[in-house]
Amino acid sequence: MNSKVSVIKCKDYDPVLVWESTKRAVDLIGGIEAFIKPGSSVLVKPNLLMAKEPEYGIDTHPEVMRAVIRILKEINCQIYIGDAPSVWDQDAYELEEVYVKSGVKRVALEEGVQLVYFDKKVWKGKFPFTTWLERCEYLVSIPKFKTHNLTILTGAIKNLFGLIPGLYKTELHKKHLVVKDFAAMLVDIYMQNRPALTVVDGIVAMEGEGPGTSGKLRHPGLIIAGDDAVAVDSILAIIMGINPTDVLTTKEAADRGLGKADINSIQVLGEKIDDITQEPFELPATSITQKLPRPLLEIVKRLLRFYPKIDGSKCTICGTCVKICPNHAIAIKSKKTMINYSRCISCFCCEETCPASAIHVKRSVFVQMLELYARLKRCVRAPTSESKYGD
Repeated sequence: MNSKVSVIKCKDYDPVLVWESTKRAVDLIGGIEAFIKPGSSVLVKPNLLMAKEPEYGIDTHPEVMRAVIRILKEINCQIYIGDAPSVWDQDAYELEEVYVKSGVKRVALEEGVQLVYFDKKVWKGKFPFTTWLERCEYLVSIPKFKTHNLTILTGAIKNLFGLIPGLYKTELHKKHLVVKDFAAMLVDIYMQNRPALTVVDGIVAMEGEGPGTSGKLRHPGLIIAGDDAVAVDSILAIIMGINPTDVLTTKEAADRGLGKADINSIQVLGEKIDDITQEPFELPATSITQKLPRPLLEIVKRLLRFYPKIDGSKCTICGTCVKICPNHAIAIKSKKTMINYSRCISCFCCEETCPASAIHVKRSVFVQMLELYARLKRCVRAPTSESKYGD
């Protein structure tokens, strides 16, 4: 049976437009009662990375959260909304700042739903998850459509990483240094906590060195919904201009039979794929390593180096990167933030969570040469009117 994914245009965050587009997206794939039992308890999990206002395009927009909440209220659900941002280490003040600046606290108050804190955890298998998963009957995920320096895409599957409270997420970065292993770990989390419904905020998305302040905003103007997170991420990949299996979490999940990654096995409802694909997204610099054939990668891997670099003119010495670094490679010395590269594992947690856009990805000379070659190759590639992904 094909998975259903709806793609609906929504030009901006006007509350009425967002409500209408989100409602139509859910109705097209069967309506809310096809996924959630009326009167049940539901944990709504947005993507809240850091304490930034909605116009930064980093966190799930509050109006998309509001639309999902109102859809659930139509069937009398008991709704709880929460997340565990990467910057939080059992510090209620920091989480409160994220909730306030992102707009989620305002929406929770206005809609009369409970804003919760992932301050308690329970171990399930290899991971500690928020106890709210046990207290609620259903999980609804509202990711933000963004690129990611480690996983290329942060969408439906990656959003579930935030179900792990506190800074244990940084420990998982340390335990899974190889990107493929990290992707497999994210799929393990998806296996244990498959959302009943995923609604993606793709009205304003992010490209380039996402998912934080170093990324660039772009405007797909879309709401995407589905109950198969693998299929949802596959459609996001196609919108980005890449093959779904270029995203290792998507490939891993599809290989395990957890969802559909083949476009021919996904029924796209609403907009036609060819009508919503634009210029390909600018991808993170690190994505180039996943495009190289494995035999070649083994030969040149020592020349492929990516590492975080601090821009001293932008650094506010806030200490976020010091706290988030899983291998304790960053320190503040003489009023200057410094990276010990002998300890750096290039997980880019620091770049992801820097609130001042002061950390960027630096490339080795060999990587720069590969990027130049790729750009020249795109310039001379003959145009084609045939769709890359079929009908």
